[in-house]
Amino acid sequence: MKVLVTGAAGYIGRHVVDELLNMGHEVVAVDIVSEGINEKAQFLDVDIFSGDEDVFDQLNRPDACIHLAWRDGFVHNSAAHMSNLSSHYKFLCSMVDGGCKRIAVMGTMHEVGFWEGKIDEHTPCNPLSQYGIAKNALRQSLLLYAKDKDVNIYWLRAYYILGDDLKNHSIFTKLLQAAQEGKEEFPFTLGQSKYDFIEVRELAKQIATASTQDKYTGIINVCSGDPISLADRVEQFIKERGLKIKLIYGAFPDRAYDSKIVYGDNATIQKIMRG
Repeated sequence: MKVLVTGAAGYIGRHVVDELLNMGHEVVAVDIVSEGINEKAQFLDVDIFSGDEDVFDQLNRPDACIHLAWRDGFVHNSAAHMSNLSSHYKFLCSMVDGGCKRIAVMGTMHEVGFWEGKIDEHTPCNPLSQYGIAKNALRQSLLLYAKDKDVNIYWLRAYYILGDDLKNHSIFTKLLQAAQEGKEEFPFTLGQSKYDFIEVRELAKQIATASTQDKYTGIINVCSGDPISLADRVEQFIKERGLKIKLIYGAFPDRAYDSKIVYGDNATIQKIMRG
């Protein structure tokens, strides 16, 4: 299968490209830079947000599109989320109209907003950030547009990601940076909230597999389905990497608006991964 990956040089994209190649697919990679993309992929210098109606042809008519490109994904209230929304929508609609039969888009738990407990495909969405609002609107609009068209839409909803951490922007990144700077202590919250963590390479494997099958479509949680407290996961991270750094619990208060427990229902992705 010929698979297009947008945002192919990004934190997640590079690993998705690798997984697709390992699965034997032909990969067409698109991004504003080519650095870090597996050389076995075909890199195309195409502006997917140009508004060109023939963008599907420009991208060599892929069988599937995995749309990961997104500006300011780690800056949740950036103005770019809403200002770029229509460009994402037009690109995806052009891919549908051109004849792409499988379109997977990276979603986020931030579409849901504040929630305590398990998130599944029926969980109501009330996003509380510009990032969540834009992603939620894109999902709703794309699913409505494609409703009566001959195309599979996969909305791949991700949660908390770690791994390849110096290219991330998470607490794990900050821990590594502090350790590299020789710091022996790291100010921390109480870390009691429980989250759904997944390693980026496992996430990439789930994304690649879910996007190239035809049995399950719509919202698919790409996640571990296993809530772990932030404190336990950070302590595990420190131990795994042999970091000589100690957490100073309670240096910062837990944020009042953070859920005490939030995680994804992984039933569908587990079925997909089992084949």
